[in-house]
Amino acid sequence: MLKEVHIRNYVLIDRLDIDFRDGFSVMTGETGAGKSIILGALNLLLGGRADSKTLSIGADKCTIEGCFSIGGYGLEEFFQENNLDFDADETIMRRELSASGKSRAFINDTPVTLNQLRDLGCRLIDIHSQHQNLALGTQSFQLDVVDTIAANGAQKTAYEQAYDSWTELKNRLAKLKAEFESDNTDREYLEFQLEGLDNARLKDGEQEELEQESDILDHAEEIKQELFNAHNIFSSDEDGCISKLRTALQSLRSAQKNFPQAQELAERLDSCLIEIKDIAETVEDAQESVNFDPARLEQVNARLDLIYSLLKKHKKENIAQLLELAESIRTRLDRTGSYEFDIEQLTKQTESARLEMEKKATQLTATRKKAADTIIKDIKELLVPLGIPNVQFSIQMQPSASYDRTGHDDLRFMFSANKSVPMQELQAVASGGEIARVMLCIKSLMAGVRSLPTVIFDEIDTGVSGAVAEKMALLMKQMSQGGRQVLAITHLPQIAALGQTHYKVFKTDDNDATHTRISMLQGSDRIREIAGMMSGSTLTQQALDNAKALIDNNGR
Repeated sequence: MLKEVHIRNYVLIDRLDIDFRDGFSVMTGETGAGKSIILGALNLLLGGRADSKTLSIGADKCTIEGCFSIGGYGLEEFFQENNLDFDADETIMRRELSASGKSRAFINDTPVTLNQLRDLGCRLIDIHSQHQNLALGTQSFQLDVVDTIAANGAQKTAYEQAYDSWTELKNRLAKLKAEFESDNTDREYLEFQLEGLDNARLKDGEQEELEQESDILDHAEEIKQELFNAHNIFSSDEDGCISKLRTALQSLRSAQKNFPQAQELAERLDSCLIEIKDIAETVEDAQESVNFDPARLEQVNARLDLIYSLLKKHKKENIAQLLELAESIRTRLDRTGSYEFDIEQLTKQTESARLEMEKKATQLTATRKKAADTIIKDIKELLVPLGIPNVQFSIQMQPSASYDRTGHDDLRFMFSANKSVPMQELQAVASGGEIARVMLCIKSLMAGVRSLPTVIFDEIDTGVSGAVAEKMALLMKQMSQGGRQVLAITHLPQIAALGQTHYKVFKTDDNDATHTRISMLQGSDRIREIAGMMSGSTLTQQALDNAKALIDNNGR
């Protein structure tokens, strides 16, 4: 049950605190007073789309908070699954929206995702807005109505699992057949590709080695001359640096007899000399190994041309990718032999899954047909006192053209308000007032099977008046029995008078801004409000008397 709502800085609301009561409540107010603003704030609290433009002008943050009593509604599992603290007496949902557009959601002061907030919200409050009257004509809404009355959650889940399994197998089979057909069609081409790659006898890293060798062969004379120059500097008999360093080493060793520091210097120079002699030998070996070999250069470049050609042909960047391609082609060619067996096995599994899905679909359809009979009977009984005495209503069910995740049922609500007019689809023949009454009856039936604490009707009375409006109010009041809250936002005095709690929404002006306010009406204030709904701004004594009479009959 919704106990309190606190709204801060939302559109025209700077600060609003509402205490809600159980039973049947009504909310009235002039057009534009802010009833839709309060409803918008509640939608935001339940996970609706956030927009920073809804913040009051100049505000940094908007906050909507709701306090709920949720004991006895079986919500403990939700809190356990989402790792949230459970408090049956006081569960608090909060939504915050900053001027930058950032939105945050909380359940019992724990940050949650919007999906978690929506999941809990839809278990606590059902808000019926006028656009839902349009949804009444859609197959998805009609199926939801029938499934709700059927209480067929177990059958729906079983069917959905069977459908998902069949769909997955069917898609796998289609993909396997497409691969088989493609591989068979491309077999000769694949074999040709693989032959070219295998004949090339590629080795990973070969390209880099060949490119380096080609560069050396292409500049062999220049390299050989530079190596000769270097070796000559190292090892020339007269001016070679090695000869001079040996002389320097001998001088240091002679000096160390009288200059001890020279010993360390001699040791260091000796180490350097060993390294330099090794470098000189390596340079000499390199000089001898580098030779201009036109035949080898031609061979290396021819090999590189082949590699470059394969890379370009197959749109690869290196030999490693070419080798991966060859292995992939080899795997596809090797797999061809096992395709027929795999397809045969997967076909059997798909057929078995299809039969299981059809079985579950038949069971689901049976629950819907049984519920449809109940709905037809109850809707007729409820609509007669609501001013449609000659109502014809049925639910037309037939197998749909194909299976989808909802089942195998093509379902339509058929309606006629007159004896002489054949039934047609509800949305095609029902007036706005008739649709509103049908929707109220459907909500009443659904509320009877759903463990839903709070139902809010936003102008469900569209297109009706007088005695019919009073009957609708009585039906809403009946829905509120058994601990359920029902709140009706209305412009009709016949409905407002039957509310056990009456809220009025109005605007106030100060020097800087206009604000939306709400108050709970009692006594003479309530009588004047309902009288004003009857007679307008000029209150007559007759209107006041009629309003008092309507309220006095509230206990019926």
